[in-house]
Amino acid sequence: VKELFSSLGTECYVLELDQVDDGAKIQEVLLEITNQKTVPNIFVNKVHVGGCDQTFQAYQSGLLQKLLHEDSAYDYDLIVIGGGSGGLSCAKEAAILGKKVMVLDFVVPSPQGTCWGLGGTCVNVGCIPKKLMHQAALLGQALHDSRKFGWEYNQQVKHNWETMTKAIQNHIRSLNFGYGLSLREKAVAYVNSYGEFVEHHKIKATNKNGQETYYTAAQFVIATGERPRYLGIQGDKEYCITSDDLFSLPYCPGKTLVVGASYVALECAGFLAGFGLDVTVMVRSILLRGFDQEMAEKVGSYMEQHGVRFLWKFIPVMVQQLEKGSPGKLKVLAKSTEGTETIEEVYNTVLLAIGRDSCTRKIGLEKIGVKINEKSGKIPVNDVEQTNVPYVYAVGDILEGKPELTPVAVQSGKLLARRLFGASLEKCDYINVPTTVFTPLEYGCCGLSEEKAIEIYKKENLEIYHTLFWPLEWTVAGRENNTCYAKIICNKFDHDRVIGFHILGPNAGEVTQGFAAAMKCGLTKQLLDDTIGIHPTCGEVFTTLEITKSSGLDITQKGCG
Repeated sequence: VKELFSSLGTECYVLELDQVDDGAKIQEVLLEITNQKTVPNIFVNKVHVGGCDQTFQAYQSGLLQKLLHEDSAYDYDLIVIGGGSGGLSCAKEAAILGKKVMVLDFVVPSPQGTCWGLGGTCVNVGCIPKKLMHQAALLGQALHDSRKFGWEYNQQVKHNWETMTKAIQNHIRSLNFGYGLSLREKAVAYVNSYGEFVEHHKIKATNKNGQETYYTAAQFVIATGERPRYLGIQGDKEYCITSDDLFSLPYCPGKTLVVGASYVALECAGFLAGFGLDVTVMVRSILLRGFDQEMAEKVGSYMEQHGVRFLWKFIPVMVQQLEKGSPGKLKVLAKSTEGTETIEEVYNTVLLAIGRDSCTRKIGLEKIGVKINEKSGKIPVNDVEQTNVPYVYAVGDILEGKPELTPVAVQSGKLLARRLFGASLEKCDYINVPTTVFTPLEYGCCGLSEEKAIEIYKKENLEIYHTLFWPLEWTVAGRENNTCYAKIICNKFDHDRVIGFHILGPNAGEVTQGFAAAMKCGLTKQLLDDTIGIHPTCGEVFTTLEITKSSGLDITQKGCG
C-alpha cells in the first residue's frame, strides 16, 4: 500500500501500532470505527477505504484517485437522497455539526397519480394518517360504548369520509411545511428533484419539468425508502389503489377488498370496517408474517368477530372495471392457492397491501458499484450503515435485515451523521425494537416472537407466562371478556430474562413503549413481579403474571381482579 501511494505521488502518514505505547487502545478505537480487525487500516481524506485488498480494488476502479483528489472541489460535504424520516434526521444532524448538506427528495406519482410533500412515507402515507384514521374508527366504537355509560343522543350517528380526510390532509400539510422550515433554519439545501448517480461522487438531479442539474459531494446517504408492490395482473395498476392513495382518497371507498395480510392490510381493513364499510380481506397464506403467529391469529379472530370478512387461501388473477365513479364498480376474479376453485365478486374499491419494494433500482447505484440484493432490492451494509462503496451509506427501510420502522430510521440517521462528522462513535442498536400494529384491537410487541424464541433457544429452555384479561372500560360497555391477551417469553437459563413481550389490547402502543425501555435495561420476570402495578390499567397484568403455558392451566378470567 505504501508503494502504491508512493507511485501515485501521494504523501501518506503511517502509524505503526506495534511501535507506540497505546497501540492496543488505538486498535480498539479503530475496530469500533471501522469494524475491521486486520491491518493495514487505510483512510483517505477521512473516508475509510479498508485494508490492502480494498485499497487496490479502489485503485483499479478509479475510486482511490477520486478520493485522493478530494478537496473543497465538491459542492457538498454530504448529499442525502430521500427526504423521509431517516434522510431528514441524518441531514439535519450533519448540518448541526457544521457541514454543508443537501437533501434531494422527489415523489414519483403512484399509478393513480397520487403525490405528496416533504417528509416521506410515515408522515404522508404511513404512520401518521394511519393512526389518525384508526383513532377515527375508535371514536365510533367509543360512541357506541357511551350509551351504556349514560350518554344519551338521538341524532343518527354516521361517518363523513370527506370531513375526516380533509382534516387529516390539513394536518399533514402543516407537517410538510414544518419539515421544509426546519431544513431552512439549519441551512440544509432542499431540492425537489429525482437523484441518480452518474459517476463517483456525482449525482444528477431531475426536477418535475425534466430539467437536469449535477451536484457532487464527499459523502452520500441513500434514504429512498420503499413503495407499495403491485400484483402484476390485468387491471391492477389501472383500477386498484394502495396505501399511497387511500389516505387522500377524495371519496368514501365503499365496499372494499383488501388484498394482503400484512400489518398495513389489517390496519386499513380494520379502520374501514370501523367506519361501517363492508370490508373483505383476501389472504394468500398467513396473517402478519414475521410476527408472533398466536398473536396474529388473535388479531384476525377479533377482526372477524367485528365485521371483517376473510377470504383465506385466495389470490386475485384479474380486476375489471364495470363502472366508473367515485367510487366505481370493480369485478375481481380470484383463484384458490390450494386447488382449481375460482371466485368472482364486485367491489367499489380494491386496496393492495401485499408488501413494499425498495426504491434502489433506478438511482444509478450500478454506475458506482454499490451492491444491492438483486431479489429484494435491499442494500447490505455493515454495522455502521456503510455500503460496499466507502463514501456511500444507507439508512431506513432499504437496509437488508433491519426493521422497517420510522423511529429506527430516525435514530440510525442521526447516529450516522454524528459518526461521519466526529461527534460520536455510537452505533444504532437494532435489537429489541418495539412496534405496534394498529388493528381495531391493537397488538404491541418487543423482542422475539414465540416461534423465533423456540428456534433460537429451544422450547425446553423457555418459560412462557400468559393471561387473558378484561379491560375495566370494557366491562360496563358490555364488550367481550377473554379477548385481550398478554404474554411474555423468558429465558430460563438467563435469570428468566424477558426476551419476548406481547400484548393484545387497547392502547397497546403506549403500554409496549414503557416495557421496551425496561427490556433494554435487562428486564427479568422477577423484576416484573417486584413492580407494583397501576390499578386499574391494562399494563398492570404484566406485574401479576402467574400461569405458564407449560402448566396447561386455564387463563380465562371470571371477573375483574
